Amino acid sequence: MPRFQRKIIYQALLCGLFAGSAGGALAQDAPVTDEDATVTYPASFFMQFEPFSVNDMLDRIPGINIARQGGGGGGGGGPGFSGGNNRRGLGMGGDQVLINGRRIAGKENEGSSQLTRIPASQVDYIEIIRGTSGDLDVRGGNQVINIVLLEAETRSSIAYEVNTDHYHDDSLKPGGKIAWSGSRGGFDYLVSAESEPRYEHRIGHETSILGDGSPNERIKRVSTRKAQPMVISSNLAWQVGDADLFHLNLQYEDDSAPEEARRDILDTRYDPPLVDLELDVLDETEGFWEVGGDYEHIFSGGQRWKTLFIVNRADSESLRDRYLLEVNGDGGTQDLNLDFANTYQERILRTGYTFDFPGSGNQSLEVGIERAQTILDSNLQLDLLLSGGTALTPISFSDARVEEIRYESFAVHNWQINDRMTLESTLIFEQSEISQSGDVSKSRDFEFLRPKIDYRFDITPALQFRATIEKDVAQLSFSDFTENTSEADDDQDSVAGNPDLRQEQSWRYDLNLEYRFNEDNGVLNTNIFYHELIDLIEKLDVSTSTPTQILSANGNIGDGERYGIALDGSYRFASVADSQILLTSNLRVEDSSVVDPFLDIERRFSYQGRGSARIGFRHDFPARNFNYGFNWSHNFRDGRIAYDIDKIERYNSGDFIMLYAENQGWGDLIYRFEVYNPIENPRCRVRSRYLGGTIATGYLSEIEDSCSHTGPTFAFKIRGTI
Repeated sequence: MPRFQRKIIYQALLCGLFAGSAGGALAQDAPVTDEDATVTYPASFFMQFEPFSVNDMLDRIPGINIARQGGGGGGGGGPGFSGGNNRRGLGMGGDQVLINGRRIAGKENEGSSQLTRIPASQVDYIEIIRGTSGDLDVRGGNQVINIVLLEAETRSSIAYEVNTDHYHDDSLKPGGKIAWSGSRGGFDYLVSAESEPRYEHRIGHETSILGDGSPNERIKRVSTRKAQPMVISSNLAWQVGDADLFHLNLQYEDDSAPEEARRDILDTRYDPPLVDLELDVLDETEGFWEVGGDYEHIFSGGQRWKTLFIVNRADSESLRDRYLLEVNGDGGTQDLNLDFANTYQERILRTGYTFDFPGSGNQSLEVGIERAQTILDSNLQLDLLLSGGTALTPISFSDARVEEIRYESFAVHNWQINDRMTLESTLIFEQSEISQSGDVSKSRDFEFLRPKIDYRFDITPALQFRATIEKDVAQLSFSDFTENTSEADDDQDSVAGNPDLRQEQSWRYDLNLEYRFNEDNGVLNTNIFYHELIDLIEKLDVSTSTPTQILSANGNIGDGERYGIALDGSYRFASVADSQILLTSNLRVEDSSVVDPFLDIERRFSYQGRGSARIGFRHDFPARNFNYGFNWSHNFRDGRIAYDIDKIERYNSGDFIMLYAENQGWGDLIYRFEVYNPIENPRCRVRSRYLGGTIATGYLSEIEDSCSHTGPTFAFKIRGTI
């Protein structure tokens, strides 16, 4: 039986196990499902687990992985999706985590980033909102997580964590977090700082053959990246009476990531083989700050007016120097210098007014507008050592500025048809002007109308059907407009830009059926999605008239389609020997189709795989304050292929495994041990290069087969509260 079919059958058996198992919910402070399908977990439900943070509380909720998927639905974002971490502006959806029913005015400093910072002792209850409502601060998510904090005249606590990571080159890297949160009268505050190691020591090997099958090269690559970003943030809230609420959110990040990569190259075309040694020295620095705030007023008739602003700036620079080393170790010669720097700025202002229809208690309307200004200033300089030269020679210099002014006018109508049905209709009119100056001077205007319909039917309080139809428009990546660096290919110094890009558009159709077991012991969820893509962005031929050079850049290659199914299961088993087991699983199968601009064949989208599978296991012993578990994920093999003008790349990776064990012990501290990648899952790529033309007109010149791994990482953490 093929491996792919075995995995589908295995997942089906798991779902059958969930459906057939009999489990009992905790009699004490069990979660409650309201008539509007909102599931409420009181803080007392989690007391038996002695959670440290909000994140620990969420980990005990069956089906929480469905809520954490955000607004992408079963399609998981993908091409033509306007959301995601790199979106410009704020938009209607975004982060699906609310704090006290309100969205945090921030891009980096948003609700989901607070989950590890808010102590569990500050939480009153947690809501999983499965319906739609005009009172929600976010739209478009399958489910919304609402963290409601305790109301107290005065409360305060400090949560901290110290940790040490051990890497497979025997490096030890410390880290830590601290968060101070509390309330005084109508003033709530959360101030936090953290510095976590992002160290990586990667070992890789590559074997290449020529197009005729004869040996070419063997390469050993060892790279070490030393990164430890520091993040300082604060979230402040003032409640003035019963009608006015202010929020102010601040965040600062500083990151420096020096890296060295050495390549030992053995040219096997000769006898004896020739040896070349190369050393890349990279220095990447990045600084970021963000200020966001909002004001909300509730009128006597229940109408709400809210205005928010966000201002942020990111400055980054990447410097790469490459050296040809002497085999005998006596120094070397620099043959490349690549300096790339950019400054990214964003200014957002958004206002909205929400009211109930006069004389109707079941319909509401929100209208508003958002203005976002985004600016990217970038420059790239490339110097090379030419043949016969003794010093680096400037080859190219790119200087560009890209600016976008974008307006989003929106209207959202929410209709509670009856006790079991809701219909939310959204209409967004997007206008934008993108101008570019520097190497290329160009200005273009865009207008898009983006409707969406979200229908939900509670067949029973436990069984919910959802259907959405949406027209979406993805935002253009500013880095695609200008010449940029290439980190994926050591033989490619830079990547060309394309000032003529158009936005990807998509029509997205989603059907969702969710079943929740009695007493909220588990969840089964099925999502079927189909996406029609317009103006898909992938590699396109942008070669000039120079006959000896072919060149590609990201461009619009035509229309395509993407479709698939996602199955999620989560079940909390009956108490066994005073313990609880929570088992989660996910199976995702998808495919896509587009006509390749080079080969003129129908193929899958670049980098879009065939699917994945995940399993999570958690075993809690509340009486002993101990728990352990694992998370496993697998991507179906041979699915991720990337097509460029002169190369085709196939990507595969091994299974990812994370093991953990946690115990509350001496001093009421929590001691946690984690292991990442215990089986050293490799990351592999097969690259086929072509010369004499494109992948359609040229000839196969080389096949590179490479794999690399970072080895296992061991982490020890100590957590506590004051």
